[in-house]
Amino acid sequence: MKRFKTKTIVLAVIALVVLVAIIILASGKPGAEKKKDEAGPKPALTVTTAQPSEARLPIKLSANGSITAWQEAIIGSESNGLQLTDVRVNVGDVVRRGQVLATFSAISTQADVAQARANLMEAEANAADAKNNAERARTLESTGALSTQQINQYMTTEQTARAKAEAAKAMLAVQQVRLAQTQVLASDNGVISARNATVGAVVGAGTELFRLIRQGRLEWRAEVTSAELGRLATGTPALVTAANGTQVKGKVRMIAPTVDMQSRSALVYVDLLPAAADMPPARAGMFATGEFDLGMSTAVTVPQQAIVIRDGFSYVFRLNADNRVTQTKIQPGRRLADRIEVVTGIPADAVLVASGAGFLNDGDLVKVVPALPAEAASVTTAPVLPPTTAEQKANAVTTPARAVPAAK
Repeated sequence: MKRFKTKTIVLAVIALVVLVAIIILASGKPGAEKKKDEAGPKPALTVTTAQPSEARLPIKLSANGSITAWQEAIIGSESNGLQLTDVRVNVGDVVRRGQVLATFSAISTQADVAQARANLMEAEANAADAKNNAERARTLESTGALSTQQINQYMTTEQTARAKAEAAKAMLAVQQVRLAQTQVLASDNGVISARNATVGAVVGAGTELFRLIRQGRLEWRAEVTSAELGRLATGTPALVTAANGTQVKGKVRMIAPTVDMQSRSALVYVDLLPAAADMPPARAGMFATGEFDLGMSTAVTVPQQAIVIRDGFSYVFRLNADNRVTQTKIQPGRRLADRIEVVTGIPADAVLVASGAGFLNDGDLVKVVPALPAEAASVTTAPVLPPTTAEQKANAVTTPARAVPAAK
């Protein structure tokens, strides 16, 4: 009986302890929840902020076009029916004005010159004889030994002989010109861009033998829309990038007076300066893109990391007074280093999320911390445990720390 009573008391004590524990747990849970509610929601991300700032940005006008020769000279044959015996230049050669580019066979032309010179000597001799006869006739005119008809005949013969001598002299000059034309000369300083001359060919007068880029000058013919044409003027500087990567400076020489009816664009002729010695040369026929320098202007800029691209549009996140963010659509403009111009969308005194903007959504709660200096952020690394063995020590590397967004 006593043993049964003791067992009953033990069970009662255990039941009492369990009941007290249940009451304590039940009374403690609402307090924890209340404490959690009083703490409020946790921020979605820890971010830094930045404000728009004014900066002086260059005004650029982009265009496309082709690089062409400033002027091309066609050098042709002036001789007719002569054989080409020597070609002294090739494509790409730099030539000077008056330099011999090719020669024709001059044997027949030299013979014609010799014949013309002989004809001139004969005509001059006849003219001298006629002159002497005319002078004697004039001396006898007062004596009456010769009739007036005879005297007039001697004077006419003198004039005819003189005219034949002049004709023979002109014929000699023609043959000498033909002899000079057996040498094809460069009409200007420049670079040979095409060659059609072949040794042994018999070509006619006017046949194109060479094509020359005058003075080696190139120009960029940019296509500019009619709406942007008024922003350009003669002398506007430009920077042209050729298809091979060469960058060449230039200056607007002329703007075309007409606009193409199909494309509604006009040509702008830009004289190009020689490229730097360490860059491949720009060549005629290359496609090139370029920018015209139209001056400077004041613009509102924001850090590049503050802009988020979503669905093809640009957005920034404005920080409100309650530390929540508002997604705002903007219109970006020019770029200067790591800052981008904002044309429309935000006021100049707005506070924007800088780092971490790409992880946010409209209405998120954030925690703002001061931005680290660029040098300090670049050298921040995670701690690395010392290697325990020689092999681990050789393979040990320093791992950069990464910012982990806080859980929502």
